Amino acid sequence: MGKTRILLVDDDPSLNDVLALALGDAGYEVATAEDGSEALERLARPPLPELIVSDINMPVLDGFTLLKRLRERGSSIPVILLTSRDGEIDETLGFELGADDYVAKPFSTRVLLARIAAILRRDQVRASGAEPDPAITCGELELRVDHMLARYRDVLLETTVTEFRMLEAFARRPGAVLSRDRLMELGRGDDSIVGERIVDTYVRRLRRKLEAIDPGFDRIETVVGAGYRWKV
Repeated sequence: MGKTRILLVDDDPSLNDVLALALGDAGYEVATAEDGSEALERLARPPLPELIVSDINMPVLDGFTLLKRLRERGSSIPVILLTSRDGEIDETLGFELGADDYVAKPFSTRVLLARIAAILRRDQVRASGAEPDPAITCGELELRVDHMLARYRDVLLETTVTEFRMLEAFARRPGAVLSRDRLMELGRGDDSIVGERIVDTYVRRLRRKLEAIDPGFDRIETVVGAGYRWKV
């Protein structure tokens, strides 16, 4: 079986070099592009990457536009966005365009490798057709952790890796109040720094997805001054 192919897209050649070396040492086959336009040229010919790591703020063609054009073409290649902007809008827009996760600069290569491994593991398990793993149930929420599959009222939820892990944190601790820091520690599984507003964005996105199934959904409760809990 060949190495997993990853495309790095960043206008900082030195960062591309550092990340390419780290990913290569981790066993991945790495190609690089210096902006979204060059990335689209690479994506027009095989072999295609199995995951893309792209900066947002780039000349010629930025990361958001690259992501949008990929999804408009029907491509489901997982995309991790890198952002140096400290704002909720970037993360929200990225997810709405179809990003699978994001990593905020500055970051350690260990954090990025963890995000990559989690997304690849999710997609490999889903594609394997293996028998479902034992479920975690919390009322009408059902989670298959190994497969990273979530259902509410028997309707499949499309989630990012972080969103799924946040649901798992709630499902394993129904009724317990989770602070924003604790929720993101459980959700992201690493020590990357995430602002409180980003935590709120994740929770708001989860609520919207669950409300699409049940307009009266109110299980994720805000505990003022403390955090969130899954209401029993």
